[in-house]
Amino acid sequence: MPAPAGGENDAILIMKKENKKNTETQLLQLLKKVLPRAVSDAALVDKIYDEVERELRSKSRVTAFDKFCSKVELPDLEPKSIDGVKKQFEATFGEAEVTLKPDRKEKTLAVEVGLADGTQFSGEILVDPNAKAAGEEEPEFKPKFIPFPVCLPGDKELIWELAKIETLTNEEAAIALTKIEDEFWGSKTGQKLLRDRVERSFPEFISRVPSGMLTELGLKRHYKTPEAIKALRAKH
Repeated sequence: MPAPAGGENDAILIMKKENKKNTETQLLQLLKKVLPRAVSDAALVDKIYDEVERELRSKSRVTAFDKFCSKVELPDLEPKSIDGVKKQFEATFGEAEVTLKPDRKEKTLAVEVGLADGTQFSGEILVDPNAKAAGEEEPEFKPKFIPFPVCLPGDKELIWELAKIETLTNEEAAIALTKIEDEFWGSKTGQKLLRDRVERSFPEFISRVPSGMLTELGLKRHYKTPEAIKALRAKH
């Protein structure tokens, strides 16, 4: 049976996100190397680095939010349709506070999402009378999350019950997980933890990494249904 066409699109999307992430990571690494040469004040160096990192993350999240809003189908401003949109946002953003304000004159739906960490997003969805019919004829393929339990080579009895999107193989998911771990310890937060004598280990990483870093590459922290365990490669 051929794979759903949407699976290829999701794979391309993941690759694009990885390329963008790589560029941002390279920029931050370059700043970390160059700033101390140009600025003698260590506190100022940390402040500049922190602000650049925060701005990159903020722009990336806003762009992703706007793209999500543009893909939401809204055939009308009836309560049933608005409730359906709210459920989509709640399913995507978890325990976020979602506020929807319909404007029947302009035929738009204003969206405000407040995350638990205080981050606020706002956007707008345009009414498209043909959205419902189009969605019924050709529903968008959205990969499901499936079990991805992992263990370390030195302790195969200790298992982390993770999840991955179904379009990723176990090997691809393991590579993505390793990539995220490296980026986490290289980030401002990770570097601060290391300075505070937190051990650079997989258990510490998986308990502290922001969920957004995982979901960006198709992974989740918890999943209940059991499956064959993936043994991660030992790091040298």
